Amino acid sequence: MTGAAVTRQADPPRRRSVPRGAWLVAALGVLWFLLGAAGGPYQGKLGDVQKNDNSAYLPGSAESTKVADAVGEFNPVQTIPGFIVYERRGGLTAADKARIAADRTKILAVDGVAADQAGPVVYSSKRPAAYVSAPLIAKQNGKEVDGKKLADVENEVTDIAQANVPDGLQVLPAGPGGLLVAFIDSFNGIDGALLVAAGAVVIVILLVVYRSPVLWFFPLFSAVLALGAAALIIYPLAKHDVITLNGQSQGILSVLVIGAGTDYALLLISRYREELHTHASRVEAMVRAWRGAAPAIGASAATVIIGLLCLTLGELNSDKSLGPVCAIGIACTVAVMLTFLPAFLVLFGRWVFWPRVPHVDNQSDIATHGAWGRFAAALSRHPRRGWVATGVFLLICASGVAGLKTGGLTVTQSFTNKPDAVHGQALFDAAFDSGAGAPAQIVAAADRADAVMAAAAKVPGVDPSAGGVCIATDWAKVAALTKGAGIPAGAQTDRCAPPVAQVSAVGGRILIDANLTSRYDTSAARDTVIALREAVHGIAGANAQVGGQTAINYDTQQASRHDRNLIIPIVLVVILLVLAVVLRAVLAPVLLILTVVLSFSATLGVSAFVFNHVFHFANADPAFPLFAFVFLVALGIDYNIFLMTRVREETLRYGTRMGIQRGLAVTGGVITSAGVVLAATFVVLGVLPLVFLAELGFAVAFGVLLDTILVRSVLVPALSHDIGRRIWWPSRLATGAQ
Repeated sequence: MTGAAVTRQADPPRRRSVPRGAWLVAALGVLWFLLGAAGGPYQGKLGDVQKNDNSAYLPGSAESTKVADAVGEFNPVQTIPGFIVYERRGGLTAADKARIAADRTKILAVDGVAADQAGPVVYSSKRPAAYVSAPLIAKQNGKEVDGKKLADVENEVTDIAQANVPDGLQVLPAGPGGLLVAFIDSFNGIDGALLVAAGAVVIVILLVVYRSPVLWFFPLFSAVLALGAAALIIYPLAKHDVITLNGQSQGILSVLVIGAGTDYALLLISRYREELHTHASRVEAMVRAWRGAAPAIGASAATVIIGLLCLTLGELNSDKSLGPVCAIGIACTVAVMLTFLPAFLVLFGRWVFWPRVPHVDNQSDIATHGAWGRFAAALSRHPRRGWVATGVFLLICASGVAGLKTGGLTVTQSFTNKPDAVHGQALFDAAFDSGAGAPAQIVAAADRADAVMAAAAKVPGVDPSAGGVCIATDWAKVAALTKGAGIPAGAQTDRCAPPVAQVSAVGGRILIDANLTSRYDTSAARDTVIALREAVHGIAGANAQVGGQTAINYDTQQASRHDRNLIIPIVLVVILLVLAVVLRAVLAPVLLILTVVLSFSATLGVSAFVFNHVFHFANADPAFPLFAFVFLVALGIDYNIFLMTRVREETLRYGTRMGIQRGLAVTGGVITSAGVVLAATFVVLGVLPLVFLAELGFAVAFGVLLDTILVRSVLVPALSHDIGRRIWWPSRLATGAQ
């Protein structure tokens, strides 16, 4: 068929039966409606099954994990150090000191605080400040305390200390416990905040796109149902430890389902509107629209799901958890959008498009008119200029990727706001030994303990004082000796505990604490732990392993780099194979992958500039490139799938070059709208006060817009037009008409 046939005649008015497949889709739609409605309450319960402690991120194979497991054999109660810091600029008064002592008594009585591990009040020799130790019980008799319980205990401790504070006295939480809880608290109300923000953004954009006060409700309601259905599946899996859910995965899940769901809905509704111009029966119009849009939507969803599931191949638990959690979300989303949404739209009739109600007028062919029709025609006249100019621009943007800093963030650098624990930690660092409370932990052969301790003491960055490297204290013995009152005020604290209060060897191994001179989450502490491992690993017969908070952070960063280098190539190969199946070609998928990789590199280059010079972030997490890649490539390729599946459909009727022109013209508006919606929803991640999510939100939003506006609109169609029918090699289309 030639390009002269540009309109389609209305079907003759005759009675048509509803296809059996349509009844099946409608029945499935009812099922997904019931699942989504039933899952609504579970969306609010997901926070109850979150895990935001180290086990939610730390790889099980890491050295620090093995040490953490072994520590439980020496001390049945494991704690996270926490402090309450007091300061008065003019000096602490007698009343202040009396209050601090009284606060300590109340704090040690809090259920969840390890009173027997709490030291005396410590006064600073540098500043008019003091601190009370409030170690949080993180693991007891092998059972980990969940993040919500930790947050509740820390908040109760802080409330006690900050109640009726006299003028001039500053009271703030600090230490690993306070900072961890600040991180956990940042996810509180995550569903409400993100859903409201994402919903508001989507409503505004859909009102602009559809210019209808009604139609926006249908895709958004369907997306919320998909989120409920996903919650119904994820909740029991997380509750029974089949998968791990953390606050990061839950936040991304909400944004991803709303954004991707709206994208799928836009594509289906756009095709439905086209068919309504040709078919008097809205059921038949939807059947035709479904048959045209479902393959592209299904292929896009499959690409995202497979890309996400590749994350399960990594070591890091946060990667492994994000993959299945978000894959379940996308699976529920595509199911709802291809069953419930079409039935929902048909049920309410054409008026949902009011005031621009489509009628049977034979004007569904928009490939030859409108702004996108004119743009596609202009690009077809000068394709080489288009793809060369776009490629050069993307390469310029990509040149900035060398400036991306992925060395990791300290805990205090991880917030976009300044919670009390960050201010408290700054005060603690200025007034006290910043390495206090979070020693490196060494598990080694008991008969080589002296050699291990001697080697550790020589490592730069390890506390050189008499109590710097010691056999760990057995807090159960301390409790017995002090009758549960903890370390009494005035007790010796700058030397090792006496042998009667030290841990005993277990299975021929002993636990050693090595205090660091730098705060546990700094690069200096990391370097010390690396050097400490080198020093003790070389001791013959010691079989020494180094763990602790600093080692946990370091091992997590190393696992992030490992996962990035492993998963990115796998995702590329998998998506290439999916594209080859969908497009039934080899050359086109290869070119699409190359364009998306170029777009990803350009996004990283621009992100580096923005992070360093606009947002002034200290660094990016090592996991940032991997997460950005998975979302940008998996989601960015969606728009190319939407475009190229329609191009292939048009090519079968009009030839390759005309098919490219018509495919771009017909899909231009809807894909651009979809990209704007998805970008806007990812920007909403900035609602949460965490640098990592703010960086991810910006990168995905910018990258999606780059893919939508330049790669899909200019680079891919222009390059494909210039290549011509060979783009479909080795299929039969490669030998057809241009």
